[in-house]
Amino acid sequence: MNHNEVHPMDRLIRADRMPHIWCPGCGLGTNFTCFLEALNQSGLDPDKNVIVSGIGCTGRVPGYTNIDSYHTTHGRAIPFATGLKLANPELTVTVFSGDGDLFAIGGNHFIHAARRNIDLKIICVNNFNYGMTGGQFGCTTPLGAKTTTSPYGNYEHPFNLVQMAAASGAVYVARWTSLHVRRLTNSIKETFAKKGFTFIEIISPCPVSFGRRNKLGEGLDEMKYYQENSVIKHGIDPNEADLNLNGKIIVGKFIDIDKPTFLDNQPKLQTPD
Repeated sequence: MNHNEVHPMDRLIRADRMPHIWCPGCGLGTNFTCFLEALNQSGLDPDKNVIVSGIGCTGRVPGYTNIDSYHTTHGRAIPFATGLKLANPELTVTVFSGDGDLFAIGGNHFIHAARRNIDLKIICVNNFNYGMTGGQFGCTTPLGAKTTTSPYGNYEHPFNLVQMAAASGAVYVARWTSLHVRRLTNSIKETFAKKGFTFIEIISPCPVSFGRRNKLGEGLDEMKYYQENSVIKHGIDPNEADLNLNGKIIVGKFIDIDKPTFLDNQPKLQTPD
């Protein structure tokens, strides 16, 4: 082996923090690589890119990324990211976090940042449970799914995240799975070039917790399920993209529009005479 060789992702990875701590079969390693590849292909200046997360398995992503990164408190990634963007509008600010962090603990922050059209890139890894803290059910857990806190099956209606994002005002809304690596990478690249509040949901396996309790098999089995049951429907009403346990997974780009951002609409401050 030539020790002078450099891995193409080395400049974007904090190699001193490897190996990562994600479980075998978890989709986060794949999702992380898609983000890095999108960043690499975009040609953006890493010094003007920032990544923010809250708490959870997905919240580890910023700690492995070799750009300015912030691991914030539970549910507070979006207000923290909003402050960064407003303080320095030249930054490209990505929030990379999980469904529990962004929509259960931080749901109120999500809808208002989308309503204001803050120029943020939101990536949400949805594994249908609180994977890091014990596998409890959350606001995205499908009806009937078993978790540590719903051993007889969840009976609360879950959020449809893409519908929620679109209804709140996001200018770009897409959903992919951890299997759709090229489409996901391209989607992240598109959000880097898009002004306004963008949202990508990634359906991702959690085999040691959610997958085990719902007899979905290992991570590879879940990826095979994605391959056999994902249906691409670009441009449909996100209301029609609901998710069900063991049902079809509707993926695609649903919303791609343009409208003024929060900073575009903000009046210029006048200096009194």
